[in-house]
Amino acid sequence: MNYWLIKSEGDCYSIDDLKKDKRTTWSGVRNFQARNHMRAMKVGDLLLFHHSSGTPKVPTGIYGIAKVIGAAHIDETALDTKDENYDPKATKYVKEGKEPLWSAVDVEFVKKLPRPITLTEIKKDTVLRKMLVAKPGMRLSVMPVEEEHFKIIAKGI
Repeated sequence: MNYWLIKSEGDCYSIDDLKKDKRTTWSGVRNFQARNHMRAMKVGDLLLFHHSSGTPKVPTGIYGIAKVIGAAHIDETALDTKDENYDPKATKYVKEGKEPLWSAVDVEFVKKLPRPITLTEIKKDTVLRKMLVAKPGMRLSVMPVEEEHFKIIAKGI
């Protein structure tokens, strides 16, 4: 099993939205490195659900846990001209019979943490500060997480 961190702006799609929906397709990722991380995900892998672009009311941090329930597949939002994540290059790839340009995975809600683990806490912790999300300039919306770090956060620190 592998562990990952997925980011979403809390006011766009939150852990509470996932809890209500129970499952969703994680789509709209438009960064090649993050896409490649999603392509490496396997069914059963666990995910830390991170709210980015925090506010004083909803600080940036990890709010819950999700699980991969569907391996990487074509991101249909890239082909939908009415979707904000539409990418005309993706349509060209499909028409030319190439591997899809953008991928998505299906995820399922597991649990909400008793309290958010803020990015400030992560950066101050001697073990957790080694996480990619704590590194300056690390803006990927999907990134790997070490098992040790996942377990610490899953316990709620």
